[in-house]
Amino acid sequence: MANEVMQQDVVAASAVLVRDQTAAGSGVMAKPSSSRLASLDALRGFDMFWIMGADLVIYDLAENSHNPVLLGLRNQFHHVPWAGFHFYDLVFPLFLFMIGVSMPFSFSKRLQRGDGKRKIYVHVITRVAILILLGMMVNGRLLSYDPSQFQLTYSVLQTLALGFLVASFILLNQRVRRQVATTAAMLILYWALMSFVPVPGHVIGVYRPGANFGDWLNDLIVGHFQGIWRFGWILQILTNASTAMLGVFAGELLRSEKSARDKLLWLTGLGISCLAAGLLWNIWFPIIKDRWTSSFALYAGGWSYLLLALFYFIIDVRGYRKWAFPFTVIGMNAIVAYMLAELFSSEFRRMAEVFVGGLKQYVGGWYDAIAALGGLITIWLVLYALYRNRTFIKV
Repeated sequence: MANEVMQQDVVAASAVLVRDQTAAGSGVMAKPSSSRLASLDALRGFDMFWIMGADLVIYDLAENSHNPVLLGLRNQFHHVPWAGFHFYDLVFPLFLFMIGVSMPFSFSKRLQRGDGKRKIYVHVITRVAILILLGMMVNGRLLSYDPSQFQLTYSVLQTLALGFLVASFILLNQRVRRQVATTAAMLILYWALMSFVPVPGHVIGVYRPGANFGDWLNDLIVGHFQGIWRFGWILQILTNASTAMLGVFAGELLRSEKSARDKLLWLTGLGISCLAAGLLWNIWFPIIKDRWTSSFALYAGGWSYLLLALFYFIIDVRGYRKWAFPFTVIGMNAIVAYMLAELFSSEFRRMAEVFVGGLKQYVGGWYDAIAALGGLITIWLVLYALYRNRTFIKV
């Protein structure tokens, strides 16, 4: 049943995504859109907004409020411990999805200006190496400068990098029909390995931390260099790349010459199809963010399609852009925003407390939310300064 759902989803995606097949072995050569997608920058910023500290603002407000709406939102800003899905579990895959959306645009531009595939591969591998290096700064104890403490660890940036790497080779070397088939095959292969390959402690049909094929594979290859972050990320490269490829399909669709109405219908249709497929697959293979299961990739991909459709409709189709400006400022320097938030969040909060610290005597328990908001605004002001000076740091 799960395989039939995947096949139906593949057929639906193929119908909309098959376009120019004349480029030898590549799905990125069709005529590009003439204008930049403002919605993509805004959605990227919206996603990073929560990582920068907006989640703490909501959480701290809820802690001092009996408002049922805020209390309900607070739960959505915690990762589900194992099986299940909260809003916060979407933040990470949405960013990887958006990397995929941008890939057809950027790769096509490079090919059209005369860059060969070899030059693009060098760029891709360089970008991957930088992202892994930055990820090790955040989670891998690289800044301890002590090799005995270094960890080849699971991190947001490492996952983005490896998903981008595999998706790049697929995009550059396969036409659209085969890209869709390869994505489906990666999802099915991950499910099969996690479900049916016997490893110590694994019971078929039972998925537990440390007792599945992905975790066993990481322990075998990486061993103690994983540190505390044991998420089976080597096998997850299959599903990370699948998430990026779902974004690639959206990017190919947005680059096409279809009308805006048709693009919206297809984005919405793909989103609903992925949500349905993910929920159905969840019956046999649970939605688990920490193992990026195939059902999780589809379910998160479905929400990503729908959010992209919403932002595209409001910003690029209807032209309502001013409201999204704060998000655009973040989205134009998203990696900078992430590194500032991960490495210096406490420092930015202390800077904000210089200006709001005196309010603590008046606001009592609400002070944590005010201080968290101050730290968020301080990071945003740094990003705004970069934006005003047209300084956009890309990896």
